[in-house]
Amino acid sequence: MKRILLAEDDNDMRQFLTRALIKAGYEVVSFDNGQSAYERLREEPFSLLLSDIVMPEMDGIELARRATELDPDLRVMFITGFAAVALNPDSEAPQQASVLSKPFHLRELVDEVERLLAA
Repeated sequence: MKRILLAEDDNDMRQFLTRALIKAGYEVVSFDNGQSAYERLREEPFSLLLSDIVMPEMDGIELARRATELDPDLRVMFITGFAAVALNPDSEAPQQASVLSKPFHLRELVDEVERLLAA
């Protein structure tokens, strides 16, 4: 089973995404901030990091940068209302990261997760 680490500071969004991804057949471990998510990544492997960009303690771009230093094969997807930030070449976001802009349909999320994990 593919394992997803979800970092999203909005409680309702985090619960909504977790339920949808579990229903799609994934194991999901979720955190409400980047620092806690990073600590978990240091302890065990995941197939995908799904992260909001704007979060307290450690933003999603920094989380993704550090996470891919730990595991260069880790897939990264950002979910954000600030897509331009993630796409900015100066942001230090991982080159292969995918961006899904809010609002999005759950089918789009699941399709993009499946595409990333199949690559």
